[in-house]
Amino acid sequence: MELAHTLKDLSLAEGSENSSGANSVIRVLSQTRQRFVAEESVKPSLLKTTLELLQGRELRWLFPEWSSDFRAAYVELVGCFTEYAALPVCDSDSGVLPASSYEQIPPKAEAVGSVLLALTAQLGEAVRSSDSAVSGTGRALLRALGPTLCVFSITHLQLHPWTSEVSRTCALKLLNSTVRATGSGSLLELLCGKETDGDQTGMLGPILDTLQPELTKDIWKRNQAVKHVFSWVLVQVRRPWLADYLEKVFPPSLLISDDYRTDNKILGVHCLHHIVLNVPAADLRQFNRAQVLYHALFNHLYTSDAPLIQVVLPCMVDLLSVLEKPHVQSGPPRKPNHFDDVFRLILTHMEMEHKLALRRIYASSLLLFIEKMGIGIARHLKRLERVIVGYLEVSDGPEEKARLSTLEVLERTIKTAWPRMECRMDVLSKSLLRFLVDISSEPLAPELREELMTRASRCLLLLDHCSQGKLLVLLKDVDSSCVSDSVLKCIQNLGAAQGV
Repeated sequence: MELAHTLKDLSLAEGSENSSGANSVIRVLSQTRQRFVAEESVKPSLLKTTLELLQGRELRWLFPEWSSDFRAAYVELVGCFTEYAALPVCDSDSGVLPASSYEQIPPKAEAVGSVLLALTAQLGEAVRSSDSAVSGTGRALLRALGPTLCVFSITHLQLHPWTSEVSRTCALKLLNSTVRATGSGSLLELLCGKETDGDQTGMLGPILDTLQPELTKDIWKRNQAVKHVFSWVLVQVRRPWLADYLEKVFPPSLLISDDYRTDNKILGVHCLHHIVLNVPAADLRQFNRAQVLYHALFNHLYTSDAPLIQVVLPCMVDLLSVLEKPHVQSGPPRKPNHFDDVFRLILTHMEMEHKLALRRIYASSLLLFIEKMGIGIARHLKRLERVIVGYLEVSDGPEEKARLSTLEVLERTIKTAWPRMECRMDVLSKSLLRFLVDISSEPLAPELREELMTRASRCLLLLDHCSQGKLLVLLKDVDSSCVSDSVLKCIQNLGAAQGV
């Protein structure tokens, strides 16, 4: 209470002979900051007192005429408050601290967030004020404090060891309050500015500038939250705005993806994939950025971590579409390119892979490459055939995702490279028939068995088309002494579909 009375006396000093309103609030904020920095024990009470001060004073007193000293007083005080709720520094190479290290952070973040929420609410009122001096000061102060407010709220907004349900709720309120105070209609408008503005007036640039010192090679792991704040902000921004900040977001994304920890690699690749999808291809190719990214992703293809492969392969497909021109079906044969290099490596890994999790990921991603490469897969049909046959032979139950994806890959391959499929009819048809026999006796759910048999039947029908009806002629002699009734019915349905 003594401190509260002291601050109240200071705030009323505006009427003294040698003190103006601006000097009064500056002195209150400065002395609060000095006391906050000097005495650990009074920090909780100082936060409460500051909250009461912000809620109890008039806008004209809180936001007087703009000056550099006034700006510094607010910026330094807010900086001290946010530092109070900052994460402990991590000096280990892993960049990870035990969860117990963050036990004190949520209540501190809640206390600081409440003060900042009151401040943004008052700033919003100031911006909407009919007093032009107060309104101008409010806008200028929002521009100065906005990046810090956003970084603080995003730090405590997500589900992490240093947040609680209460602190996350407070952080979300603070972020929404900042959006409203600036007059923005959405978070995207806050970050990127209004589309009607001729220049870029959003806060994305200042936010990235605030994060940049902590995203350097030597210190980015000291604060575990900074990478999550960066990635969260990055994925909020899409075309056409992201291209303007490519130089600020590309290096940190590469840095995070190049770490030895799998979770950091995955986070970095997510950031890079977002950049590939939302930045024009011409900008990515400029200064050899796309090639740098290609080599970084290509190195990740040698990993055996299924979660990492799952995010790398789709990113690689979209990046290759940037590096290589789309193939024209009526044009001349396309020379081997990056697509072929990556596809060849993937097939090599697929042939040797025995982990079911990786087999599922490879099989599902293979279709993406076939769709992009088109007839270019003809160079790889021999190895692709071996992979398809091998994957159809191994069950990955209970959902059979790998074999479902493999059948889809085979169907697309036949449709794409049909002139080359007749010579492979013998191997592929035998593999499909063995597959039908196997699943007819495996303990599968009826719906799943039906879907597998239907897809295999479509592949057999397509092979028959490619061979001008030769396959079904051979299958006419199959009877119940050779296969089960379900397989026989499947073959008979093929003949009915062809009118044989």
